[in-house]
Amino acid sequence: MQIPRFAGIRTFMRAPHTTDLAGVDAAVYGIPFDTATSYRTGARFGPEAIRSASALLRPYNPALDIDVVETLSIVDYGDVPVSPGDTERTYGQVEEALAPLVEAGVFPLALGGDHSVTLAELRVLAGRQGPLGLRQGPLALIQFDAHGDTWDEYFGQRFFHGTTVKRAVEEGLIDPAVSVQAGLRGSLYGAEDLESARAAGFAVLSGEQLRTLGPGGCASLIAARVGRRPVFLSFDIDVLDPAFAPGTGTPEVGGLSTAEALAFLRALRGIDLAGADVVEVSPSYDGPGQQTALAAANVAYELLSLRALAQR
Repeated sequence: MQIPRFAGIRTFMRAPHTTDLAGVDAAVYGIPFDTATSYRTGARFGPEAIRSASALLRPYNPALDIDVVETLSIVDYGDVPVSPGDTERTYGQVEEALAPLVEAGVFPLALGGDHSVTLAELRVLAGRQGPLGLRQGPLALIQFDAHGDTWDEYFGQRFFHGTTVKRAVEEGLIDPAVSVQAGLRGSLYGAEDLESARAAGFAVLSGEQLRTLGPGGCASLIAARVGRRPVFLSFDIDVLDPAFAPGTGTPEVGGLSTAEALAFLRALRGIDLAGADVVEVSPSYDGPGQQTALAAANVAYELLSLRALAQR
């Protein structure tokens, strides 16, 4: 109540920008990288846009009855270093930058960037040391996305935003048997694009199936598969219909509305979130009201709210 929301330096939810992790519960950080896209670029500007849109967010989430800021000590950790044009080098930089957060037990929430960056996040989180010094091991993945990202390669490249999930399975970072891909839709190169994910063990929900299940049904399915396994939740903004989120690299018609997406997230109260990201926001294709960035900021807020509920 001292500085109006349209003023001041843009950090997520106007949280303090610091790399000092003492007493910190959750850190929001940006990964401004979009070299691994297959259609429209621009997601490198996603973190900046999401932060600007987040200025409107307030501490109390009435839908989940939680004061996020009172429950969690939240900081904006800034953007991690990236190397435009070099995906694998960027992975190393992200892993190095994320390691101190994970080692300190801080909940990491990334703002992408294209979906290739999720692989680097999973490498660090799955390798986290537990209280007995043991590697945490494969995580459960909850992926809200129009695309499964399980291709083997794209234009000869094995590290691409459409290959992230396949590489994560190969590297033992996620366990398909306890994971769910939800909201998939759009034209494909062939039926095997979906069948390969099912054959690997994923529960694959098309956009139509997701709507039929509804938030409660989807949450029950996820809870039954995940069990007590730590979860990484990856939210690709293209799971939303282009009418609600035009600012993305590979838009697909027939997606969720913003209200539907929030309902699906809120139904997940009780899951053990180990980390999360919101990716593929490309501001140059956004509408005049920046509705894609605003939707992404609110998705990130709901993810922090789920973490706050668990901590409370």
